[in-house]
Amino acid sequence: MKLLLTSGGVTNPSIRNALVDLLGKPIAASSALCIPTAQWGHPMCGPGSVRGIVAGEPPWGGLVSLGWKSLGVLELTALPSIGEERWLPWVRDTDVLLVDGGDATYLCHWMRRSGLADHLPTLPRTVWVGVSAGSMVMTPRIGDYFVEWPLAQDDKTLGVVDFSIFPHLNVFPGNTRAEAVPWAAEIGGAAYAIDDQTAITVVDGHVEVVSEGHWMLLS
Repeated sequence: MKLLLTSGGVTNPSIRNALVDLLGKPIAASSALCIPTAQWGHPMCGPGSVRGIVAGEPPWGGLVSLGWKSLGVLELTALPSIGEERWLPWVRDTDVLLVDGGDATYLCHWMRRSGLADHLPTLPRTVWVGVSAGSMVMTPRIGDYFVEWPLAQDDKTLGVVDFSIFPHLNVFPGNTRAEAVPWAAEIGGAAYAIDDQTAITVVDGHVEVVSEGHWMLLS
C-alpha cells in the first residue's frame, strides 16, 4: 500500500501532485472510497461533520471534491455485519481510500474489527490518503494527548509505519511546538509534527515529506 499521510488533506498543489504520482494516473481517472469512521469516536465530531465530509462541503469535504472518476462511502462499523465476501471486492477494486480524521484509536479498533487492517498488505497498488487521525492510525502510537475515545485501552495504533505524527501544527491552540516536544518525548522514537500544508509519503518503506508549510522531525 502507498501512503499519503496528511494533517489537513490535499490542501495545496505539492500535495496534490504527490497524490497523482502515487496514483500513477489523473485523479479524474481514479476511483475512491471515503472512510468517515474515525469521526464517530471523537467528541467534537458527529452527524454534521460526517455529512460535510461525505457531501464534500467546506470546511470538511476537500478530499471527496477533488474530481474523482467515481466515489463511494465505506463505513467500517457496518462491515462485520455484511461479510468480507461482499465488501472486500469493493476495496480491491478502488484506487484510493480517503480516510478522514476523528479519533485514531476508534478508527484502529474498527479497522481491526472489520478485518480491513488484515488486508492492507494485500493492497500494494492502493493509495491510502489519511487526514489527521486517518494518518495517525498508521503509526505505532498516538500518545495519550490525542486519545479522545473513552473506551480506548491505550494509545497504540496499527504500526504500519515506524514513526508517529503530531498533526495540525500551529493550526489549533493546543497543537504548538510547546505541546509537540513533550508529546514526542513521551512517545519515543521518530515523530513528525506537521501542519495542514504538509504531507508524508511512504512507498516501499521510503519516507518523504511534501510541504508548502511547516513541519518538524522530533526524536
